Amino acid sequence: MNRHLCLVKVLFALVVPSFYFPALADDTLAQRLTLEALRQKYADPNGQLVEIGGVEVYYKDQGEGPAILMIHGSRSTLRTWNRVAPELLDRYRVIRYDLPPNGLSGPVSDEAADRLEPASFAAGLLDHLGVEQVTCVGVSNGGTTCMYLAAAYPDRVHRLVLSNSPSDPVTTDHVNEPPEFEEAIRILEETGFETENFMDLYLDFFSGDPRRISDQTRREYFDFNRRAKEANRLALTGLVGDHAKTRKAMASVSAPVLLIWGGRDALLPPAAAGTLASYLEGTLVSTVFMPDVGHYPPLESPVRFAQIVAAFLEAAAPQ
Repeated sequence: MNRHLCLVKVLFALVVPSFYFPALADDTLAQRLTLEALRQKYADPNGQLVEIGGVEVYYKDQGEGPAILMIHGSRSTLRTWNRVAPELLDRYRVIRYDLPPNGLSGPVSDEAADRLEPASFAAGLLDHLGVEQVTCVGVSNGGTTCMYLAAAYPDRVHRLVLSNSPSDPVTTDHVNEPPEFEEAIRILEETGFETENFMDLYLDFFSGDPRRISDQTRREYFDFNRRAKEANRLALTGLVGDHAKTRKAMASVSAPVLLIWGGRDALLPPAAAGTLASYLEGTLVSTVFMPDVGHYPPLESPVRFAQIVAAFLEAAAPQ
């Protein structure tokens, strides 16, 4: 497999059938975790489960005030926001969920994958919670999901905050991985399994300062990305696939947009923020760069990220 193609698959957590990797060993399979095991280990009293459109979703709904919907990227979980949400709960209602079939959410059947879209699923969760309007905050592909929500349901999205979100189909020809990460990708190609070492190197590579990623966060990423293989892994994740369709959706967004961009993103460098802003041609776009941060600003610098979000919302609030 081409190294860059493999990295694209890694970045977006594409599920590769097990027969693609004939070297997959029984001991590797034994390291995978079932959904039940993950729920036993990571569920907490603030989390809830509900069925939306025939798909079980794990979510958290905390705080009071204007609602903020936070959506994580394709390799992550709602735990992306664990250190952002507490900074906002004194004045906002913060809603976040595990994009099925990731985190502690249930599987997505073929029928559900054909019927549901990322935006309609998010809207269904808001309907369940009785929320009419939100500020949608998303990182990586979570930002793309927010964009689709704003395009499909303009009356429901008051503001948009997009962080290091793709504007075009993602390529990795410009990405230069260090030798140890290249070797970890090679092992992934052979086995189909993301080892703990691979996950450490992945987080290091996509961070501006790897020291900011805690041991707990690294363990969580390893555990959730070794969940037993699920079909339709990206069915409810916003992707830039049909570029013409995505460009049309971007151009239709009318809610004011804030881009928060990690300047050390090896995948989507600062120029990508300008491209995304140019596609959002129907609205007002402002940009804040975090020059020392990588692809996951809310993970790497959560307090600063929350402060930027709050300043954007409070500047836009009626006097």
